Amino acid sequence: MTTVNILSGGAAQGLVRGLTEAFRAQTGFGIDGEFGAVGLMADRLRAGTPADLVILTQALLAKLAEEKLVAASSIMDVGRVETALAVRSRDPRVTVKTEADLREVLRSADAIYVPDTKASTAGQHVARVLDQLGMAYEVASRLKIFPNGATAMRELAASTAQRPIGCTQATEIIATDGIVLSGSLPPGCELVTMYTAGVTAGAAHPKEAAALIALLAGADHRELRQRAGFTG
Repeated sequence: MTTVNILSGGAAQGLVRGLTEAFRAQTGFGIDGEFGAVGLMADRLRAGTPADLVILTQALLAKLAEEKLVAASSIMDVGRVETALAVRSRDPRVTVKTEADLREVLRSADAIYVPDTKASTAGQHVARVLDQLGMAYEVASRLKIFPNGATAMRELAASTAQRPIGCTQATEIIATDGIVLSGSLPPGCELVTMYTAGVTAGAAHPKEAAALIALLAGADHRELRQRAGFTG
């Protein structure tokens, strides 16, 4: 089967998976590609990795359009995703309403699972929040860093720690078996990121890539986006 190739932030993986059958029925194409930290995915496109479309943060898509790597006219917002807290399904959920609450939750966790703190949207934000709370050094030995949020959440689900917690994009939490979305980050520590899709300048299948973007962003699939963790 012919496929369209995607380079995407991990936040969109669950949504893409949910649209695979609808896309195949509409176009006869399958979907293939990579999902990972947005910075790494952008760099893979820059390095020449074949891709028909990218799904990354709005800011990164704008840069790639400036670099003539994405067709500016094809860019479309998919939806917003918040960075949130996760716990194993069997563990009590935590409620964090203030920065003081977040400090206490992080202090009591014996393992903190997060994505790449240099290349991923959520990981970079976690690093900033830890600095803001003055806790970066305090929790350094308990920070479990993985290449992307999906991997970090799978590792959280399998964790043998007594009181582990995770922090990544809500969509990656919802898409992972064995963990649950525990709650939002408190005011002053929150992050909501707009994810955007665009057809690459070197797309082998630009028509089908545009069709997939229309499915990802279209009104007909608003409920699916919401179930996957996207907001308007």
